Amino acid sequence: MKRAFVPALALCAAAVAALFAAQPQDNAQLPTPTFRTEANYVRVDVFPTKDGAPVNDLTINDFEVLEDKAPQKVEQFEHVQIRQAASGEGRPEPNTVAESLRAVKDPRARMFVLFLDPAHVEQGTSRTISKTLVNVLDKLIGPDDYIGLMIPPMKLSDVTFARKTVAMQRLVARDWWGQRDSILPRDDVEDMYAYCYPSTPAPGGGAAPDQGIAQQMILRRREEQVFDALEDLVVSIRNLREERKAVLAITDGWLIYRPDQSLVRPIQGQNTPPATPPSGPAIGVDPRTGKLGTGGPNEADQNARSRCELDRQRLANLDDETRFRTIVDEANRSNTSFYPVDPRGLVVFDEGIVPSAGVGVGVAANPTLTPQQENAQLRARETALRRLAEGTDGTAIVGTNNIREALTRVVDDLSSYYLLGYYSSGRLDGKFHSITVRVKRPGVSVRARRGYQALRPGDVARAVASAPTPAAPLTGEAAVAAAASSAVLKIVGNVRDLPLRVYVTSGWKPGANGQPVPAFWTVGEVVDRIPGADLDAVLIDGNGDIVSQARGHIAAGTTSMLLEIVPDKPVPAGDYTMRVKSQTPGGSETMSMPVKLGAAPQASGAVFIRRGPSTGNKEMPTADLRFRRSDRLRVEVPSAADVTSARLLDRTGKPIVAIPVTANTRSTPDGMKWATAELLLAPLGPGDYVVEVMAGATRTLAAFRIVL
Repeated sequence: MKRAFVPALALCAAAVAALFAAQPQDNAQLPTPTFRTEANYVRVDVFPTKDGAPVNDLTINDFEVLEDKAPQKVEQFEHVQIRQAASGEGRPEPNTVAESLRAVKDPRARMFVLFLDPAHVEQGTSRTISKTLVNVLDKLIGPDDYIGLMIPPMKLSDVTFARKTVAMQRLVARDWWGQRDSILPRDDVEDMYAYCYPSTPAPGGGAAPDQGIAQQMILRRREEQVFDALEDLVVSIRNLREERKAVLAITDGWLIYRPDQSLVRPIQGQNTPPATPPSGPAIGVDPRTGKLGTGGPNEADQNARSRCELDRQRLANLDDETRFRTIVDEANRSNTSFYPVDPRGLVVFDEGIVPSAGVGVGVAANPTLTPQQENAQLRARETALRRLAEGTDGTAIVGTNNIREALTRVVDDLSSYYLLGYYSSGRLDGKFHSITVRVKRPGVSVRARRGYQALRPGDVARAVASAPTPAAPLTGEAAVAAAASSAVLKIVGNVRDLPLRVYVTSGWKPGANGQPVPAFWTVGEVVDRIPGADLDAVLIDGNGDIVSQARGHIAAGTTSMLLEIVPDKPVPAGDYTMRVKSQTPGGSETMSMPVKLGAAPQASGAVFIRRGPSTGNKEMPTADLRFRRSDRLRVEVPSAADVTSARLLDRTGKPIVAIPVTANTRSTPDGMKWATAELLLAPLGPGDYVVEVMAGATRTLAAFRIVL
C-alpha cells in the first residue's frame, strides 16, 4: 500500500513551516500565568452594537458592570477603533515564538487565530474559500494586530503570532488544503485501520463482516484530533492575555460523536490465524510501511492488529458531546470568541458519491446514507457550529452562499470596542466569577467576556515567592541597549491607522513663584487635510477625576497641533490619562493615551516634529511615529538643563555614528527650556531607530520608525 502522493495536510503543514522559516524558533513554552500587582484588577472588553452596527459614542457613564450580580466601579475606560489594515511592509516582526507570545499581550492589539480544519473541509471548497479569506484578512488584520495559523494536530505552543498578513494570505491561497473528500488515507494510522478492517466484500457479493468499521474509526479519530487541538487552544490561550481573542475556524462542522457499541461488534472470521501454518515465508504488507515483504502474520502485523483493536474500543466509547461542552466553557473562561465558517455555503448533501474516508472495494464497502440520514448529518454539523459561536459570543457563518458579506459583518463587529477596567469586590477564591455588562442607552446590545477565573491567595503568595531576584542595575552601554529596546516597543501603539492619533509628553516648567509646575504637551493629529478640526483634551487622574482640560483648533490645510495643558492646581507625580476628542464636519473621534508624570524636574517622552513633502516643507508636530526617508525629524524634550549631546541608535542601542544628529537648546518666552535633536532620515533604511538626547544627567530616548 505504498502511496505515491503527498497528503494535503502535509502540504499545509509544510507551508506553515515555510511561512515562518525566516523566524528563528526557540524552545520557549507557553508562559505561565502573569499575576498582576493588584490581583483583583479585572479588564473587560465590550462590543456594543445597535441594529448590527458598532456604537462609537459611548462614555464611561453609559456602562454598568456587575460581577456575580454585584455592581462594580469602572476605573479605566478607553474606546479602541480599528481601521482598514495597512500593508505592514517595513514593520518588524517577532523573531521567535517567545517574542510573539509577549507581543500579543498588548490590550490594544487584537489577537486572531485562523484555525483551518483540513479533515472537515473538501479540497475544492478549500480553494474557493481561500480566495475570500485573502480579501477578508486584508481588511480584518490591522497593522498592529497579531494572527497565528493553526491546524490539527498543532498545539498553541507551536503557533507563531505575526503581522505577516500578506505572506499568510499567499499561504491560504496557494494550497488545496482541504482533505475531507480525499479517497486516500491521510496518514499511517488511517492506513493501519484500512489494513486491519479492509471491508472487502465476502465471496458471492455479501456485505463484508467489518463493513464501515475502518471508515467510522477514521472519521471519529479525525474529529478527536480537531477537538484535541481546540481544547489545547482554549485552555492555553488563557495565559496569553485577558482581552478577547478571536478564532476564525474554517470547517464544515462536526457530528459530535457519542459512544456507539456497534463499532466493537464481533467480526466473524476476522483476525483469526490460519488453521495450518504456511510451509514457507508468506508475502504480505507491512502495515507500518505499506511495503510488500515476507513474514505473513509477523510481529509487526500482530502489533498493528493489537493497536487497531485497542483504538476500536477507545473510539467506540468516544464522547465528544462532553468534550464539546468543555471546549465552550473553557473558551468563555479564557475570553475567546469563535467565528466558525462553513465554506460550503448552501448544500443539499453532506456526503459525496464516494463516502468520506472510504475504505474497501467500491462504494458498497461502506454504508451509504439515506436522505433522512443526510439531512440529520447536515443539521448536526450546522448545530455544532452555531452552538460554538453562540456559546462564546461569536458569529456562525453557515447555510449561506454570501460568505463575503457575512465575513464583512465579522470585520465590522471586531473593529470597534471599549476597554473597561475595575477592581473586583469579590474574593480571591480560585473560582469562576461571572461578569455582566449593560449599557444604559436604549436599543444597544452588548457582548462582553462572561467571566474570569479568580486567583487564590496562595497563588499570589507563590508568585511573589517565586519571583526572580531583581538583577543588578544595568550600566553603560548595556543600560542604553535595554532602554532603547523598551523605547522601540512603546512605539507600537502609536502607529495604528486611525482617524485621530494622539501623543503626550509630560514635564515641568518654571512657575510664577520660581517653583516648577507640571505641564502636559499633547499632539493631536487627524489623517486627512480637512477644512478645520476642533480638539478637546481632558487630563484624568488615577481616580477617574478630571484634573484639567484645554481646547484647540487644527487649521484648514494642516493635520495636527500641539496643545499645552498646565493644571490650575498642584498635582502629584504619577499616572494619568489624556483623552482627546476631535470634531470635524465628518463626525467625532475619541482617543485616550496613558501618560506618566515624573518627579520634578524629570520629563517623560518627547515632542516629535516632522518636516518634508507631506507637510509642504513646513514643520509640523506629529503623533504618527512613522516617517519616510524624505522627512526631516526633530525631537524636543522639556528640560531644566541645556542639552549636552544627541546621537542616533539602532533598535538594540548601538550608536549609528555615520548619521550626524544636531543637538541644541531652545528657550521660550515663559522661561521653558527644550533640549532638541535634529537629523535627516534619507540615509536610513526601513526599520526602528532611537534618538538619544542628553540634557545634563538626564537621558531621553525617543523611538521612531522608517517605513519607506
